[in-house]
Amino acid sequence: MEFQRSSGVLLHVSSLPSYGGIGDLGPAAHEFVAFLGRAKQHIWQVLPLCPTGYGNSPYAGSSAFAGNPALISLEVLRDWGWIGADRMDGLPGGAGAVNFEEVEARKFPLLHEAAENFLDRALDEPALAEQWAEFELFSRDQASWLDDYALYAVLRRAFNTGAWTEWPEPLRRRDPHALAAAAAEHGRERTIEKVLQFAFSQQWNLLKSAAEGSGIRILGDVAIFVNMDSADVWVHPEIFELDEDLKPIRVAGVPPDYFSATGQRWGNPLYRWDVLAERGFNWWIERIRRAVEIYDIVRLDHFRGFEAYWAIPAEEETAVKGEWIKAPGLELFRALEAALGPLPLVAEDLGMITPQVQALRLELGMPGMRVLQFGFSSKGAHIHLPQQFVPATVAYTGTHDNDTTQGWWNTTKEKEHAAVEALVGPVNNGPAWPLIRAAQGSVAEIAIAPVQDLLELGSEARMNTPSVAAGNWSWRAPENCWTEELAERLAALAEVTDRENDPLEKQGTREQGSDGASH
Repeated sequence: MEFQRSSGVLLHVSSLPSYGGIGDLGPAAHEFVAFLGRAKQHIWQVLPLCPTGYGNSPYAGSSAFAGNPALISLEVLRDWGWIGADRMDGLPGGAGAVNFEEVEARKFPLLHEAAENFLDRALDEPALAEQWAEFELFSRDQASWLDDYALYAVLRRAFNTGAWTEWPEPLRRRDPHALAAAAAEHGRERTIEKVLQFAFSQQWNLLKSAAEGSGIRILGDVAIFVNMDSADVWVHPEIFELDEDLKPIRVAGVPPDYFSATGQRWGNPLYRWDVLAERGFNWWIERIRRAVEIYDIVRLDHFRGFEAYWAIPAEEETAVKGEWIKAPGLELFRALEAALGPLPLVAEDLGMITPQVQALRLELGMPGMRVLQFGFSSKGAHIHLPQQFVPATVAYTGTHDNDTTQGWWNTTKEKEHAAVEALVGPVNNGPAWPLIRAAQGSVAEIAIAPVQDLLELGSEARMNTPSVAAGNWSWRAPENCWTEELAERLAALAEVTDRENDPLEKQGTREQGSDGASH
């Protein structure tokens, strides 16, 4: 798919300086949207919005369909009349890193209290009656995943574990009588979980509408694999490589490379692509249908895994003894297109990309990714520098998996420094904005800058370090950092680099289907 020449900013919702200890969908998110509008940006890129499990990674969610309740704004719930302002007293303000344990201990009980208040009052208070009707409609429309997810979330708490493989045998194997009994026993708790998903959906839709009103599209992220400890694997074990005891046979990862002598063993269960193909890829169709409901543009994480994936025997502790296995690639995407029409997809094609992966991406007409930080180590790395870009590219200074550009600069060698300054001129130990200008001045259709680079922050602001289990995902933007000066600086750059466009508009006829798709 072709996109209009445009620019945007990468910032996960949890990184907003929101009230309550973690970024959320409330006032701080709307303030950020207003800032993006003033800055003439037209894309807001976020990470996966799913509920997170162990390690708090949005790439290891407990559902491929649900929203993360931690991102629900208590302030908006207060404005809806679901919870009193006095109940929120003493919660942390918008400064400082996310303390996930504190969020779970202090915010989640208030979210559940608000949901209970809604359930108890909705039918008696006219102000809530309209929301109750919307809740019932949401529950019907999303029933295909919502009912199972709600029961999964309740049982996860009841058994004090995300590992459904450790639940009682009848529930592990989804015995119909056991499921019915659990659903009856936990009826109210299940409804509370549905109410929380409704609240997330409502708040997200309000935010997305505000973004669209400012000419901003949301670029979201879909991880190719799902977590073993997820509702998806519990509900659909037959589409994953599991043994008779419902344990993974092989797991996902990537082989050894320049960055890691033992590769990366992610641990996600692999798909039974033959079973999915027999079913017309129905689970993937529903997953992408949900993604394009939530996002305007979808980034497919680890795109190379759709052509071939690294399969590691589950008993192996590292990724060394894996093998490449062919994936259905083109067959899958043709099925998605047949069911859903032209799709606004971006391929995350970083790493060791083969000609076959490149051919698949080009056949599908998807833009690929380039990251300027990667481009200065050797001549072979120059594919990440502007002179080798093609228009069908999303260009970044760095991503959520990289150090910030300032942090990267502080830890790289003189060779890279010299290469950077040969390209962009002297940076005076401040490389972030020169590289932002290089990305935005390139031919890439879309140029994205992480907020950390806009603010010229160092390694203390890094979002994630791959293969490091602890200490990730907790960074939050400082309060009051969306200044008029920063907005004017970004807007001036958007103007001079001709990036003042809506990425999805083609001659104003998107609704008529003339969206420039090339399929």
